[in-house]
Amino acid sequence: MPELIYSKVNPEQLLHIVNRKSEIVAMRNDISPPEEYLQVSCFSLPKDKTFKAHKHVRLERHTDITQESWIVVQGKIKAMLYDIDDTLLVEKILGPGDISLTFRGGHNYLSLEDDSLVYEYKTGPYMGQAKDKEFI
Repeated sequence: MPELIYSKVNPEQLLHIVNRKSEIVAMRNDISPPEEYLQVSCFSLPKDKTFKAHKHVRLERHTDITQESWIVVQGKIKAMLYDIDDTLLVEKILGPGDISLTFRGGHNYLSLEDDSLVYEYKTGPYMGQAKDKEFI
C-alpha cells in the first residue's frame, strides 16, 4: 500500500506519495489518485504477459502546477518532503525500485551513495527553472 502524505496545514490535501518496490505485488496498482495530473501505476508481470497495442488520443488538458516523481534505479536517496507552507513534513530513504511522487508542496533529494541513479518525471511542458521553480 503506498504511503500517502497529507498536509498539516490542510489535512485533506494529499501532497506526496512514497511507494516501495516491495509493494509491487498486484498485476496492476494505480498509485496516483485519478484526479491528479501525474498518473503513476505499477505492475507485477508474469513472463509472456502483454497488452493490446494502443496509442493515446490527443486531449486538451489544463495543468496549473508541475508535479514530479523520482524513481530510484540504483543507490540510496533521502527525500525531504515539504508542506504547502514550506515546513518539512517527513524524510524518507528511498532505495532501488522505490518511487516518490509530489503533487503539491516542496521536495529536496540527497544522494546517500556514490553512483546513485534516478529517473525524474514531471508534467510538462517544462518552461525552464525561472518559470517553474520557487526555492524554499
